[in-house]
Amino acid sequence: MSGTPLRLGWFSTGRGEGSFGLLKAALEAIGSGELNASIEFVFCNRERGQAEGSDRFISFAESNGITVVTLSSRRFRKEHGNRPWAELRDEFDRAVLKLIEPFDVDMTVNAGYMLIAPLLCLEHLMINLHPALPDGPAGMWQNVIWELIEGRATESGAMVHIVTEEVDGGPVLSYCRFSTRNPELDPMWLAIEGQSVDDLKEADGQEHPLFVRLREMGLMRERPLIVETLKAIASGRISVEDAAKTGPIDLTDAVESSLSMA
Repeated sequence: MSGTPLRLGWFSTGRGEGSFGLLKAALEAIGSGELNASIEFVFCNRERGQAEGSDRFISFAESNGITVVTLSSRRFRKEHGNRPWAELRDEFDRAVLKLIEPFDVDMTVNAGYMLIAPLLCLEHLMINLHPALPDGPAGMWQNVIWELIEGRATESGAMVHIVTEEVDGGPVLSYCRFSTRNPELDPMWLAIEGQSVDDLKEADGQEHPLFVRLREMGLMRERPLIVETLKAIASGRISVEDAAKTGPIDLTDAVESSLSMA
């Protein structure tokens, strides 16, 4: 693939399979030549020893020759008197900025990064993967799924947007959509008729079969979506600078095609 590679920084908390899978998908696309990019560093707001998931994530990144920069947000808060996180966000971001200053990147990708980055997004062009359609629920993925269930949604999706100080509110670059109704899911929807989300949370919580399946359906599309979006940025098909004017592109066909070949 010709042209200058897109130089990326990668931000993640590295908590679980979702974060791990996103980085793995990007590295596989880069390694195959499908994505003309390089990951210059990975930043994780956990340090080794904090959790099994993030330890695995850090080891995986390092095993692929990527410099991993860590600063524990939990330790940072403890060392600053356990003040409310809202008071510490800017201080934490300034510390992160100092750590990543040596790296020259075109943009950074938030993929499973569980912190709001009000100062980082002013200093760096950041894009974020959010597990909902552009007009869908905001917040963490758990909240998204519960809102889908509460609203008896007939479709969902995922989007990539520019990070701004407004949480999940920056210009959308791309999205994909999928139906939440099919022969597998229809009996699950039927089974919850007359039940509120509070009822479901009390009975099964996040182990409810419908909750689990909706999460799986979104998760499997997030990986190709981030790859297809980065490919479109690297090739110039998506102009990050003009995103607010041009609007997002629908990458559903490319995402579904990728899934069918997996």
